[in-house]
Amino acid sequence: MEAGNGAEDVFNVQGLHLYINDRAILKDITFKVPSNSVFGIMGPSGSGKTTLLRVLNRIIEIYDGEIKVEGKVLYFGKDIFQMDASKLRKEVGMVFQIPNPFHHLSVYDNIAYPLKAHGIKDKREIKRIVEESLRKARLWEEVHDRLHTPASHLSGGQQQRLTIARALALRPKVLLMDEPTSMIDVVSAQAIEQLIRELKNEMTIVLVSHNPQQTERVADYVAFLYDGKLVEWGPKDEIFSSPRNELTKKYVVGVID
Repeated sequence: MEAGNGAEDVFNVQGLHLYINDRAILKDITFKVPSNSVFGIMGPSGSGKTTLLRVLNRIIEIYDGEIKVEGKVLYFGKDIFQMDASKLRKEVGMVFQIPNPFHHLSVYDNIAYPLKAHGIKDKREIKRIVEESLRKARLWEEVHDRLHTPASHLSGGQQQRLTIARALALRPKVLLMDEPTSMIDVVSAQAIEQLIRELKNEMTIVLVSHNPQQTERVADYVAFLYDGKLVEWGPKDEIFSSPRNELTKKYVVGVID
């Protein structure tokens, strides 16, 4: 399946196999992620969705266990395993399932701290980026008068949007999102879905979701994984309206979960 819209490919995954402690987790995965799109990865629990996402910025290497990779993952044509990992992760940010702000730091410092760590020292520039990032994450109006309170005082949904703002502050080219709405309230989830739609105008989003309905609402392209294998992938409308594989048909209508 080709992307089909002529867009530059952000990721080109070719025959990817991944083993953790000699156990095959991902098996012969091949797909492309076009730029400025929302690429949804869906599948039942244990299908390898989160593992695949963690490969894309090599954060998989941080986890316990012996990792073995076969195949290629190209990022704008470059082999990610030949790149400097810290540079890759700066350009390919990540938002996790469980909100993970720095609880002991203030709302402001949650964003300012990584900026300083990446060499930005000018206080006015930091202040500008903090506000800009919070506005992009649709959080500014809720926290502008309590920027110096601990992040732990925010609600779960606000904490998740704060982690998104923190990721956006470094101006990534890609944002990986691992089930970002599964642990928060419905209103916050709707705000994040709207944010995802808006962000694709300036970056590429790769979204793992356990919810086929959410994937259908926000994604442009969809990959369906089952038992570590890529069953099929393509434009969202094709996957949901006329899937080629019976497993995909059963998943999108909720027969398997």
